[in-house]
Amino acid sequence: MSLAESVASVSGAFDSIPIIDIGHASTPEERAALARQIRDACMNVGFFYISNHGIPKETVDTVLSAMKAYFSLPLETKMKLYHREGAHYRGYAPAIDSNIDSEKRGDLFEGFVIGWEELVPKENDVKKAEVNIATAPNLWPPEPAGFREAFLNYYHAALGVRNTLFRLFALALDLPETYFDDKNKSLPTMRGHHYPPQSPEGDCVVGINAHSDFECFTILWQELGIQALQVLNSEKQWIDAPPIPGTLVINIGDLLARWTNDMFRSTVHRVINRSNVSRYSIAMFAGVDPHVLIEPIPSCVSLQRPPKYEPIVAGDHVRKRLNETYHRNAGLGD
Repeated sequence: MSLAESVASVSGAFDSIPIIDIGHASTPEERAALARQIRDACMNVGFFYISNHGIPKETVDTVLSAMKAYFSLPLETKMKLYHREGAHYRGYAPAIDSNIDSEKRGDLFEGFVIGWEELVPKENDVKKAEVNIATAPNLWPPEPAGFREAFLNYYHAALGVRNTLFRLFALALDLPETYFDDKNKSLPTMRGHHYPPQSPEGDCVVGINAHSDFECFTILWQELGIQALQVLNSEKQWIDAPPIPGTLVINIGDLLARWTNDMFRSTVHRVINRSNVSRYSIAMFAGVDPHVLIEPIPSCVSLQRPPKYEPIVAGDHVRKRLNETYHRNAGLGD
């Protein structure tokens, strides 16, 4: 059975999120076995946890402490780096500033967005002439101390996870392992989130309303002990995706779903923090270079499953989604 034909048996009526251990991928046989697990998760759920991902606990603990200290600062202090004051969405986003669903009140989280940057700036570093959302300079607050280092240490560790996953996704699609290597030189955006506490009783404002992500995939760390993320299955049931120690959550975005002719599922999800305490998370949004043409991958097309989408340039797709979201007062988060 071809890859395109195998999707006929997929239902999407999942009731849990699979966990995949990616710690053993040193041989071609191990990577092939992992790719089969990832393919099954992407086709049936669109979400999966990964364990043994390689990000040190100390790195996570340090960035969590930095987020707690930063988001506890007065609003007027944080607003000095308001992300809408620049053209490329770097810096601070206050609560209710974003609204994924224009029919709802807004998304109850505040965030801080960064992109790639050297841990130690190079001397005589020449900035790229073409500045876009992937290459725009970061904005850093003067306090708390160590904030920049904490965010960048986590960013660089998560970047290694991104690189591993792109190769496993290629194998899962019956492509050469290096298929995406020359297409993802643009480095991802990362966002730290703070969801304020709300009572578990009565009505509450949704942390982030039901949505799908729009890049290729998202790498999410979520604070332990607080259930907030929910994933929508094909039966229109919300399935909890609780934080599991030592894991990250991976979900497929619209761009990779389109690239795979919807063989990989970009699943709708939301965040509702009813815990009575603050909840923190970090999402890295992994995409590809703006010039890459997104058209259905050959292994995802058959006579029975013809292409569902017209080709589109990746940068045009991202700009369109950004305009649809930020410019109607919306943002990113999980």
